[in-house]
Amino acid sequence: MDFDKQQQEWYTITNIDNIDSPALVIYPERVKKNIDLLKSMIDDVQRLRPHIKTHKTKEAALLMMEAGIRKFKCATIAEAEMLAGIMAPDVLLAYQPVGPKIRRLIALIKSYPATRLSCLFDNIISAKEIATKASDAGITIPVYIDLNVGMNRTGTMPGQKAVELYMQCMLLKGIIPVGLHAYDGHIHDEDFAIRKKKCDDAYASVEWINKELIKKGFAEPVIVVGGSPTFPVHAKREKIECSPGTFIYWDAGYQRKFTEQPFLPAALVISRVISLPGETIVCTDLGHKSIAAENPLSNRVYFINAPGVEFIGQSEEHLVLNAGKDHHYKIGDVLYGMPVHICPTCALYERALLVEKGKVTSEWKIIARDRKIIL
Repeated sequence: MDFDKQQQEWYTITNIDNIDSPALVIYPERVKKNIDLLKSMIDDVQRLRPHIKTHKTKEAALLMMEAGIRKFKCATIAEAEMLAGIMAPDVLLAYQPVGPKIRRLIALIKSYPATRLSCLFDNIISAKEIATKASDAGITIPVYIDLNVGMNRTGTMPGQKAVELYMQCMLLKGIIPVGLHAYDGHIHDEDFAIRKKKCDDAYASVEWINKELIKKGFAEPVIVVGGSPTFPVHAKREKIECSPGTFIYWDAGYQRKFTEQPFLPAALVISRVISLPGETIVCTDLGHKSIAAENPLSNRVYFINAPGVEFIGQSEEHLVLNAGKDHHYKIGDVLYGMPVHICPTCALYERALLVEKGKVTSEWKIIARDRKIIL
């Protein structure tokens, strides 16, 4: 990857000697620019429902609220609680609650009445369980039917059975179906034309259900779709809500693949050279516990100031590189790494350090990395 031909070392931290590594650092001015760019890519800010799984922080969510964003999507009860705690007006738990999660969601709804909390369902058994427990608690939960448009992870298949499921749930006391949810995260082709074609094909099945429900006299469902890869496609549609998440910090993986989206890298990992055990070998402190490790070894981090190194090994606390003969690296050298996948990388850190005007000045607690805050 050749990301930084035009870089002017925006990432350099002048007080780096005071910062232990590995560390996650955030550049808030870039975060604000990414939020502004997101808003410029859609006709109405009220159609934005960003997913907060990437940052998991109150502060980033508050920046979006200050920019006029009022709706959010999340994946865990803790994330929902974090958003409710800052009085986010509308929060969709994009997850079908099962077992204790239903009880926790109900407790959250009763504890934070100023936030409209909703969730997903994809089958009648789960819908009935959610409805019964909500009814027993004296509340009604807005719910969205989760549609499987190709991700093959959750959701009911689009078609007549999905229409019938929606209609069945209209009769249940304790829940009220209000919309359709479809995540097309399996669509991530680099070629935008191919990505758009696949996105449009997948969305057609959602629109069919939408029209069928309207024909049957139901209120027009709210439609929540997509993530960052398909955001530019869905943003051009009318009315529907879009749920990008990675845009807030961006990462090396998306910067490489989705060049039509000029978001700025706004989060890096800081690492140091800790050993030189061989003529060509450089060992850093960026182990599995400090960078998302679900990708192959060669595709986990891009070092902006060390673009030519080869990744040859990683363990819990070490990342071993081949820097070639006569390399210039020394013990203590700082490497600035752009994660290939920023979302799970953020979840590895309990706090992120803020870099403002080249200096680390404060920190954001990544509070929703925990599975439980209070409730």
